[in-house]
Amino acid sequence: MRSYRSLLRTPEFTPFLLSFTVSAAAQTIGSLALGTLVFRATGSPLLTALSMFGPHLAMLAGAALLLSAADRLAPRAILTGLSLAFAAATAVLALPGLPVWAVFVVVLLQGLVASLGGGVRGGLLNEILTKDGYVLGRSVYNMLWGLTQVTGFATGGALLVLLSPRTCLLLAAGLYAASALVTRLGLTARPPRSSGRPSVAATWRTNAVLWSSRSRRLTYLGLWVPNGLVVGGDSLYVSYAPDSAGTLYACGALGMFAGDLAVGRLIPPAWRPRLATPLRLLLAVPYLFFVLRPGVAVSAVAAMVASVGFAASLVLQERLMSLTPDDLTGQALGLHTTGMAAMQGVGAAVAGTVAQLTSPATAITVMAAGSVAVTLTLAALTRNEDFRATATRPATAD
Repeated sequence: MRSYRSLLRTPEFTPFLLSFTVSAAAQTIGSLALGTLVFRATGSPLLTALSMFGPHLAMLAGAALLLSAADRLAPRAILTGLSLAFAAATAVLALPGLPVWAVFVVVLLQGLVASLGGGVRGGLLNEILTKDGYVLGRSVYNMLWGLTQVTGFATGGALLVLLSPRTCLLLAAGLYAASALVTRLGLTARPPRSSGRPSVAATWRTNAVLWSSRSRRLTYLGLWVPNGLVVGGDSLYVSYAPDSAGTLYACGALGMFAGDLAVGRLIPPAWRPRLATPLRLLLAVPYLFFVLRPGVAVSAVAAMVASVGFAASLVLQERLMSLTPDDLTGQALGLHTTGMAAMQGVGAAVAGTVAQLTSPATAITVMAAGSVAVTLTLAALTRNEDFRATATRPATAD
């Protein structure tokens, strides 16, 4: 098993992580500031959840229209451009007097542009690291995301006590600009992974190829749906505990960090495939206790324990990569990230609607129960598919 030290000695890995970390800090601080701004303006759990996670819905359109660019454009140029676009859009969100409908126009445009980011970063990581280092490298990537969320949400919560949400949005815009600078100066100019021009037709053709395999379909659904339902419940933290939402998000991020550390570094590779279902169940079950409307301390512990289950994505991404040709890895990972983000947006919309009709605690419980049901169904279907594949595999001589 490779070590973290060997990964950090890999050329470009450190600047790759640094640019991502700065961008992630901008996203967490900006998201909490925007959710707070919308909640103060409207008092609506639904609109608050959509302001933070609704942009993910637009990523579904990006997956259908733009994903072919993930393998057909130079990665350094596109990542630099994405960070600059986010800096500009976040600065617009900070404009005084911007009406709520205009806020949603901007964040949906952000989501459309962001649909390329996951695929480009995932494909580039696959190039920077060798095959045996991908899961460990991805775990470092995810752990940094978790640590950045802990720091970002905690910092964002503290900043919102001292500063206005619009000032925090301007700070996030500056961080996006810094990420663009690190990307431009720290990464090598690499050629596209695949030939041809990006187009809607090329996106559809490759998506059809990726979706044609039943094993890949089940893997994608496992990556998207249980995660999306739980994150939909998470989107209600601001309305569930308005003064402590940053604490709940930070504790959840800490649990995610612990899960990625365990799966990426401590669990032997031979054991990882067996953990997909248990981890997805862990992701949802603690939230069932929100039916009791626990206080902030108990809620924070539940969020931290549950978020260990996000490490299921490492296991399922490894399976996805084993089922995907090398020249399609960028779009395959892009389809994963945009599909997952879109399901998170759907989850936020559903959870916000249920909370509007009942309460945030009830909605969080309902979303968790749905996640458990989907995980158990997908586990049964995957077992049947694996059994069928084993039964039809030709026997080999000893």
